[in-house]
Amino acid sequence: MSLGNHKEIIYQNNSELLNIKNLSVNYGGIQALKSIDIIIHPGEVVTLIGANGAGKTTTLRAISRLVNCRSGQIYYEGHNITRYPTYKVVQSGIAHCPEGRRVLARQTVLDNLKLGAYIRPNSATVKADINHQFKIFPRLFERRNQLAATLSGGEQQMLAIARALMSKPKLLLLDEPSLGLAPAIVREIFSIIQNLRTTGVTILLVEQNANLALQIADRGYVLEAGCITLTDKAANLLNNEQVKKAYLG
Repeated sequence: MSLGNHKEIIYQNNSELLNIKNLSVNYGGIQALKSIDIIIHPGEVVTLIGANGAGKTTTLRAISRLVNCRSGQIYYEGHNITRYPTYKVVQSGIAHCPEGRRVLARQTVLDNLKLGAYIRPNSATVKADINHQFKIFPRLFERRNQLAATLSGGEQQMLAIARALMSKPKLLLLDEPSLGLAPAIVREIFSIIQNLRTTGVTILLVEQNANLALQIADRGYVLEAGCITLTDKAANLLNNEQVKKAYLG
């Protein structure tokens, strides 16, 4: 399933925000990623699609330095971050919203947001950004003093995204934001994701609902067994017969 050279840069005139070169990752004796190349430009929404176990989550975890890279390089804003510790990746401007949300269940909504800004010393700007998140997610404002454990699944996902945004990232890594949510809530979450680009946030999205992901993305990469087998503009992937058969149902 290939359109040719997947290393082609589609948006030639944009600078690169993220450039992953020949990245390989092993889990024990299993090679989870096999020399993958990914380029993301500022302001884009790019999605990774593929079957379970294809390496999508591993890609995000490698960028965040939650797993070690066997070989290859990760460049962010021209800097090689391949060996950065995780905290330095966050300080550089990359935030990771993980699969399963992982909010701090015994902390309030407000405390979760404050903890998302732990790298930021200026309390005045943090307070302003908390208020900004409440404008994006008005339901969180209503629940601001509730423990995160008492929120619905959709509200927890909103909190997880808002918490990630509190670090003021340029690049947001989103892993399976629709997982386990009702269709109406999924549409709401994706509407919010689509609107985030207007705030200047670039997004790398991993999503089980490939159809929905490609509808809001600029470009997509298809991962199969740790390899990138196809990349194209999202609109083209939506109309690609092989993609339709394999991932769009």
